[in-house]
Amino acid sequence: MPKEFQRSRRIEEQIQRLLSELIRREVKDPRVGLVTITAVEVTRDLSHAKVFFLPFDGKHPIAEVRAALVSAAGFLRIHLKKQLMIRHVPELQFLPDETIENAARLSALINTAVADDVRRAAAAPPEPESTDEGLPSGDDPAR
Repeated sequence: MPKEFQRSRRIEEQIQRLLSELIRREVKDPRVGLVTITAVEVTRDLSHAKVFFLPFDGKHPIAEVRAALVSAAGFLRIHLKKQLMIRHVPELQFLPDETIENAARLSALINTAVADDVRRAAAAPPEPESTDEGLPSGDDPAR
């Protein structure tokens, strides 16, 4: 199994690198524009590949960019087959990469929680200092 895992990782990296170049140089669809391939996940049997992308120019909605990439999938698979030199090229499934949006949302939630904590700490009355008056005289609290 370790060899299979290493092989699929190498193929994922190669597909990511090659797709980035192919989309930049060969895909002429204006809806694609500037797209970055952020990750590729290949199934164990190498029959399917999830290709995560992130569009950089805001000219077209993500749905249109995805539709353009899906329509170019056959063209991209042909070029991948020539360059990868493997018998079966995986079916390409293009998905928008949402990790940056998720990270921004989590960061905003954390910032809101910290601001709430600071606001509560500033509004709360100070806690009384604890004294050792309640202890019997012979007991040492350090023990």
